[in-house]
Amino acid sequence: MDVDMVTLVAIGLLTGATTVLFGFGGGFVAVPVVVWADRALGADAVRVATATSALVMVVGAAFATAVTPRRDLRALRGTGPLLALLAAGACLGAGVARLAPPGLARWAFVGYVALTALDLLLRPGFLRPPAAGSRFGASSDGMEAGDHGGRRVPEPAADATAGRPLPAPTGLPIGAVAAFLGVGGSVMTVPAMRRAGHPMRRATALANPLTLAIALPAALVSLAGSPPLAAPAAPVDLVGLIDPYAATALLLGALPVIALLRRRPPRIPDRAHAWTYIGLLSVVAVAMALSDPVTHTGPTG
Repeated sequence: MDVDMVTLVAIGLLTGATTVLFGFGGGFVAVPVVVWADRALGADAVRVATATSALVMVVGAAFATAVTPRRDLRALRGTGPLLALLAAGACLGAGVARLAPPGLARWAFVGYVALTALDLLLRPGFLRPPAAGSRFGASSDGMEAGDHGGRRVPEPAADATAGRPLPAPTGLPIGAVAAFLGVGGSVMTVPAMRRAGHPMRRATALANPLTLAIALPAALVSLAGSPPLAAPAAPVDLVGLIDPYAATALLLGALPVIALLRRRPPRIPDRAHAWTYIGLLSVVAVAMALSDPVTHTGPTG
């Protein structure tokens, strides 16, 4: 591994910021970074990155959930069936990820994230969520937010939007896809909660406990054992499929940032928050597409 502890800790700072501001739990940052750091493993770097990101997400999401205001977590009351199905789907997805060809996992990651970004741009309900009890983009009186005959109709206040809970049956596919890709689920749960009427601040906060329900069983499956790596002599000390060095370094940077931003959250306009979320998805998809672990199969010094 040619990436030293200082560099990984610095990247962990970004992981902490995305955990709080976007609910990513570290998956979107950790997967491309660990692929790069462990590229000496060749094609198996994607499998190691997916498993390592699950562990980073467990610790990061658990810590972020612990410091989330109780008023936000009250929105999860009565979601036991959803959480159980998220966990069941995660076990399935993590098990498949252990056996799937590494190239499939990599390009599935790129393709899913890219399609999600396009969907958020083209389909209504994300950039401006529906008001509670209304259609997408409409205010409570049935009028679209914006200019109407020279009169500005304001968007509903973010904290005034109650939002609806996610349907429990969605937990199984969300958990399976998220664990297979190593992304934690926020790429699916945040858009779904936006379209259910939640503001970005609450949607990203609730993504952390939902991510925990996915990442914990996925990490346990990854730690339970793994098929042999394709690299004849792995230059990285692994526990199952997890790189503990990279995970520790990322968490050393992430946890203090999570604590700081939860204590002093920045005030980001809801629409700007949504646009930034889409932009970050696009950046991560490009970064993963440009990484090429297969061609870096030798020692990295």
